Amino acid sequence: MFKVLFVCTGNICRSPTADAVMKHIVKEHNLSDKIYVDSVGTNSYHEGEAPDHRAVEMAKLHDIDMSGLKARRLEPNDFMEFDLMLAMDHGHLSFMQQLQPPNSKAGLEMFLKYAINCDETDVPDPWYGHGDGFRYVFDLIQNGCDGLLEVIRTQHL
Repeated sequence: MFKVLFVCTGNICRSPTADAVMKHIVKEHNLSDKIYVDSVGTNSYHEGEAPDHRAVEMAKLHDIDMSGLKARRLEPNDFMEFDLMLAMDHGHLSFMQQLQPPNSKAGLEMFLKYAINCDETDVPDPWYGHGDGFRYVFDLIQNGCDGLLEVIRTQHL
């Protein structure tokens, strides 16, 4: 089983959106028994909370269910459990690199590396914005997840 972990700050906007979108497309491609998906935050201040209601609403518009997702903090064991850990922005990647144990099996990368025809490198944090920010973030994440699935299918399965 190939395991992917999405990482953002509080695990209530960007990474749970990526978590839900990726699970959705993995299920659509009948790969749920081959690809495991989860998400975390670099901080614990939202631990145990459901995703932001604006992210949930945007996902619902695309028939993607985010219920059941609860924020959790990145733990050292995650570096041993996951094959690929994807940062939503450069700050998250730097944090992950500092925390990564030397014997980690996880590859650390920027999530948008997988987006197709995308000039962005960071998924912007929509938390302080309005609905359009969540729409833009959702579109970036959907693009990145589509590209990621293709890479996993061709290189890891």
